[in-house]
Amino acid sequence: MNKAQVIQMEQDHVLGVYGRPPFVLERGEGSTLYDTDGKAYLDLVAGIAVNALGYNDRGLKQAIEETLESGVLHVSNLYHSEPHARLAQLLCETSFADKVHFANSGAEANEGAFKFARRYARDKGNEEKTNILAFSNAFHGRLYGVLAATPRPKYQDPFKPLMPGVRFAEFNDLASAKAQMDDSVCAIIVEPVQGEGGIYCATPEFLQGLRELADAHDALLIFDEVQCGVGRTGHLWAYEGYGVEPDILTAAKPLAGGLPIGAILMKQKVADVMHKGDHGSTFAGGLVVTHVAHHVVSRINQPEFLASVQAKGKLLMDLLDELNSPHIKEVRGSGLMVGVEMDIDVTPIVNKGYERGLLLVSAGPNVLRFVPPLIITEDEIKRTVATVGEILQEV
Repeated sequence: MNKAQVIQMEQDHVLGVYGRPPFVLERGEGSTLYDTDGKAYLDLVAGIAVNALGYNDRGLKQAIEETLESGVLHVSNLYHSEPHARLAQLLCETSFADKVHFANSGAEANEGAFKFARRYARDKGNEEKTNILAFSNAFHGRLYGVLAATPRPKYQDPFKPLMPGVRFAEFNDLASAKAQMDDSVCAIIVEPVQGEGGIYCATPEFLQGLRELADAHDALLIFDEVQCGVGRTGHLWAYEGYGVEPDILTAAKPLAGGLPIGAILMKQKVADVMHKGDHGSTFAGGLVVTHVAHHVVSRINQPEFLASVQAKGKLLMDLLDELNSPHIKEVRGSGLMVGVEMDIDVTPIVNKGYERGLLLVSAGPNVLRFVPPLIITEDEIKRTVATVGEILQEV
């Protein structure tokens, strides 16, 4: 089947909620993807911060093959199985958490975190303590609960009314958060590094202030690390770079190297209020994805691997700064999660990237986002920035 046939088949049968470029991706190697015409694309998107170990990784393939030896792909959460228990242990050992609950995506993990927070308040006798504090530029997902905490009219308006009880403050503005906080708030949710909102890093003072606010009002602090977690910032968990622990952390995107998984990490005080039957999922914590995720987390959590992410992230930001393009207003980020704010719409830059063999993605209309595989090489970073520089001279 050729490219035109695949695209036509999709247009005929797949709901058209995505805008895709006119090529069909077929295979990959390292940080490079190839389309059906054989054209190579250096990937700075990584499936939107998902494919941390890149493509055709030997260890990842072996982990997937190991899961097939038993002949069991699914048993459901009605029964015990080893892979999900081993992954939960690893996640607890490498974080603040005492317990883990698995989901299938980041949005599901965040929805679960909201449920856990409301149950925590109710279990303590505070049935009216149901409000959730979120922040400007946030993105927590597209399901009804988390969509209510994602303040974007484009996403929200067509689907109102949304879940009630969500209020907003300005990101990185502690005074704004204090003004919105009271004893009716059961949870504060924040991304340590905002992804879809434009790659904005929280300040240490802001996160520490939120920790103190949550404690003062007996609310839970939720860190959404769906995009910034699992090595993306050069720490296994982004919160480690701040020295501030949450009560709940949500993870997903890179956790299983490209297979669908989400996780809710929590302190024991949260786990204590959740009882059998309070929450669940048919596919969550399946044997295949949790076995693969154990491999991914174990690989990324090596000190030398995380140090390389920090070094390559610094190189990427330094080279982008050195472009000195009049279109670049700011380069910001953490590790290999970098945003370049422009004074122009970045869509033409993304499109010209396709022509030159680069996969690029935006984070809002005027921010070019770089979230490549964490195994990208320094030479590939240099080639990326040189190509972006050429494009900027044309737009």
